Amino acid sequence: MSKSSGNRSRFPEDFMFSLTEVEWESLRSQFATSKIGRGGRTYLPKVFTEHGVLMLSSILNSKKAIQVSIEVVRVFNALRKLLVKEGETEFEIADIKKHLHNHDKSIELVFSYVDELNEKIMRPRIRIGFMPDQL
Repeated sequence: MSKSSGNRSRFPEDFMFSLTEVEWESLRSQFATSKIGRGGRTYLPKVFTEHGVLMLSSILNSKKAIQVSIEVVRVFNALRKLLVKEGETEFEIADIKKHLHNHDKSIELVFSYVDELNEKIMRPRIRIGFMPDQL
């Protein structure tokens, strides 16, 4: 077994995948890579998942490759923390919306009571008790 085929077996499909056309076009425009047909790539590049990066770091041995692998793992960890925080924020927003909905219902109820009280105040009052002109 050659070294490259041994390394290729370390990267199953869930460790790396091909970019979509849209993703590749976005990267090409951001990094000003060469256009297809002018010496550029004729296929969609493969990219690593978080697990693929960890596996990659175990097979790269030069000092520069090790440093790059460490930085990439740090970036993945930062992304994971960001996604977790974003998920927590979404939960908090949903909780606030729920509370606001409950507050809206309570406010509507208070206004309906205020309306009822206003109607009672506006009605002519019936006088009770002793009336001197009825003697």
